[in-house]
Amino acid sequence: MLLPDNIHPAQSIYYNGAFVLQALREHCAMDLLDLYMSTQTYRQMAMPVFVLCLDWLFLLNLVSLNDQGRVQLCS
Repeated sequence: MLLPDNIHPAQSIYYNGAFVLQALREHCAMDLLDLYMSTQTYRQMAMPVFVLCLDWLFLLNLVSLNDQGRVQLCS
């Protein structure tokens, strides 16, 4: 849920997606599991929440996969 009305906002994809972006800003392009581990240093989240965050960021055209299959920030 992006903007929940019945759960704590810290559990939302909107909130957790910011931590995924923060980890990507430091490294520009990362493998999926490396990005997950880097994101864990900012905010503990389950893998399904992390994947939903990536899906949401992809739909917003903020992240993409490069030719090597690494997640990178869109410019």
